[in-house]
Amino acid sequence: MMTKTTSRTRVAFNKKMYLTLFFFTVSCFITMYAQAPAITWQKTLGGTANETAHSCIQTTDNGYLISGRTASNDGDVTGNHGGFSDVWVVKLDSSGALEWQNALGGPGSELSIDTKQTIDGGYILIGRSDTNGGDVTGNHGLGDIWVVKLNTLGDLQWQKSLGGSNEDVGADILQTADGGYIVIGTSESTDGDVSGNHGGKDIWIAKINVTGNIQWEKSLGGSGSDVATSIAKTTDGGYIIGGESSSSDGDVSVNQGGVDYWIVKINNTGVIQWQETYGGSSQDTPISIKQTSDEGYIGVGFTLSNDGDVSGNNGNYDVWVIKLDNTGNLQWQKTLGGSDPDGGWDVIISPNGHYIVVGDSQSNNGDVSGNHGGQDLWIVHLDQVGNVLWQKSMGGSFGENAGGGQLTTDGGYIIGGGTASNDGDVSGNHGGSDVWVVKLETDPLGIFDNIVETYSMYPNPASDIIQIKSTTTIEKIVIYNGLGMLVLSEANTNTVDVSSLAEGFYLVNVSSKNKTTVHKLIKN
Repeated sequence: MMTKTTSRTRVAFNKKMYLTLFFFTVSCFITMYAQAPAITWQKTLGGTANETAHSCIQTTDNGYLISGRTASNDGDVTGNHGGFSDVWVVKLDSSGALEWQNALGGPGSELSIDTKQTIDGGYILIGRSDTNGGDVTGNHGLGDIWVVKLNTLGDLQWQKSLGGSNEDVGADILQTADGGYIVIGTSESTDGDVSGNHGGKDIWIAKINVTGNIQWEKSLGGSGSDVATSIAKTTDGGYIIGGESSSSDGDVSVNQGGVDYWIVKINNTGVIQWQETYGGSSQDTPISIKQTSDEGYIGVGFTLSNDGDVSGNNGNYDVWVIKLDNTGNLQWQKTLGGSDPDGGWDVIISPNGHYIVVGDSQSNNGDVSGNHGGQDLWIVHLDQVGNVLWQKSMGGSFGENAGGGQLTTDGGYIIGGGTASNDGDVSGNHGGSDVWVVKLETDPLGIFDNIVETYSMYPNPASDIIQIKSTTTIEKIVIYNGLGMLVLSEANTNTVDVSSLAEGFYLVNVSSKNKTTVHKLIKN
């Protein structure tokens, strides 16, 4: 059976690795919510050993790309390099049929934590590797951050090992306007590519060019343990970083007790503009942070606290959602779950300002209903202030874990993770743990319903310049991708150059003095 230990072990070095949880239970009252979207289709992928997905995105052809790790070399998996695990990348068409797969790695242990589609239609992956050999070169010692560039068919174009002689693990990656990338991870090194370590684990951020060469790098943290989990672009051209911290010195101003959410705002060269810790006296770990349409931030992860900034814990680990303003002040917080362990792994920002949390849960009370046994994949739709509108437990009797999710062009969701089940919502298991991909139908709450086309936007589809026609003065145009991540922002203009964006589906927020509207954009 898949347990919370197996799903949380991908967190301690980054958002999806190596963290063991310890459990206790309390009882909670079960609340009824609105109807949740039904499963359109589901797909198990793998072989007779173990696989799981850490990232799941919709691609420009309306298919899906899933990445994670595999220990198999049969079933759906070919080309495994041996060792503990390989990075595994799988491309599905729009109905979930397998188009291609690629196992990447060497003789040791490799895994992918995050994947994005790139401007040229290919893909960029970030994760970890601890070997030299096979597809991997340049290892600095122990685990390195491993960055892999693939073309549209999944063929390896280049790879880069980043780090020093101690343990280094990748957490998240973004493409920048110049075609390069921002890399974030966790480092214990003080040599090689890494400088300025504050002691123990630090958050490490690096800007690399289009072929993976470092342009600048920076270590962030204190004398305790500081772990990177996610990064997102901000409207001012900088970045917001999510991580956990047990420090109270160096770059970290205060510790709330135990392990805290640590949110850091930096400019485009890595200079800290502000930083804040959030949490209580126990463990609080953020997994995903994104900028919201009001230029604040939404963060999701998990908490064991019920004091300090945290209230309403349902017992054991809960999903913890925090909403911040644009300078890091806590506006509201919400604990979600039941009496057993629950955790959040991703947050999707919808066009109407709602938040969809993707996580997993072992509970069947409190905010959670419909558990299939053990741990389920759990998705929760929240309104603008954190009230639960609907929730859905998905899985079987042997346990599931969440990897990531995305809003799809039809107003539904694609969710990726892992499963050891072959009953309930799950069918087709190949043995052990499989990658599990679930497509949900259009959200019954109608997340596109408030899109009023009071401005005209053309051309659409567009390849380079879009123009907004309006009788009022436009103050800001902000563009989000299907992951809910900000990708472009322009002020006091009615034209935006979108040529640097990858092909695909985007949401364009247009703001004037008295109103904001949202438009769907197809970039080709």
